[in-house]
Amino acid sequence: MVKEKRGTGRHWWQDWELYLMALPCIVVVIIFNYIPMGGIILAFKSYNFSDGVLKSPWVGFDNFRFFFESGVAGRLVFNTVFLNTLFALAVQILGILAALFLNEIFKYKVAKVYQSVLFFPHFISWVIVGYFSYAFLNADNGLVNNLLNGMGIKEINWYAEPGYWPVILTIISVWKGLGYFTIIYLAGMVTINPELYEAVRLDGGNKYHEMRYITFPMIKPLIYTNVFLALGRMFYANFDFFNNVVRNTGQIMSTTDVIDTYVMRSVLVTGDFNMAAAAGLFQGICGFILILGSNWLVDRFDKENALF
Repeated sequence: MVKEKRGTGRHWWQDWELYLMALPCIVVVIIFNYIPMGGIILAFKSYNFSDGVLKSPWVGFDNFRFFFESGVAGRLVFNTVFLNTLFALAVQILGILAALFLNEIFKYKVAKVYQSVLFFPHFISWVIVGYFSYAFLNADNGLVNNLLNGMGIKEINWYAEPGYWPVILTIISVWKGLGYFTIIYLAGMVTINPELYEAVRLDGGNKYHEMRYITFPMIKPLIYTNVFLALGRMFYANFDFFNNVVRNTGQIMSTTDVIDTYVMRSVLVTGDFNMAAAAGLFQGICGFILILGSNWLVDRFDKENALF
């Protein structure tokens, strides 16, 4: 076999059309993801408008120290991680199950109807979802309380009972995100060679064996990728989701207050940009550590499916 000479491969300018197509996305990422990173220095300063960002005095790690000693950091971190874990587990597991069921529907039109019904909530604005949830859970004339009255059950003031909200938020998150993950997993399943399933059936296998020995191993890289993405966002909460559904209700903050809502309140209510920057930097570092740690674990036990 003749080895290819070094330096005879394709050069980047030979694929200039592809780079040109990627240029708008690269510009957007630089503008919205990298340039704002300059604001990280606020986490180490005592910012004031008169001195500006650069001339404001440095305070080192005082903002982080105050954040962790304020008594709310533990609650914020627990709520953020706990709720994101619930959301990720529920939507991933149900997404895989829904994709498995849809993959067994052989009538094309019926499958498309189910896919459209599941995927439609993904396009609904969180503002609309917030109004829907309030219409269902309103203590005075909400649909849920009306149903409870009809069954002879005492009404519940949902916006004053924090214990119910982890379940409520999980249901809403699954309802809105299930279709998206179902389509992702279904797209991975339809690419599997049908001859593999035929081989299992010839060996006397049933649907369970097809899923266990063919479907799950073939979509395992896709599952790992989605898990990595979920882990990377474990310390980030969807602010639109919490802001519109929870409606900044103080009585249920013990179970619904997350880092993102705390950051927004720090900026809008108290004007504490330093604390907001410190909490945001803390989020980013934790997410980075989670991705590296999870990839290390996968690389240790299943090298083929590690991202890097």
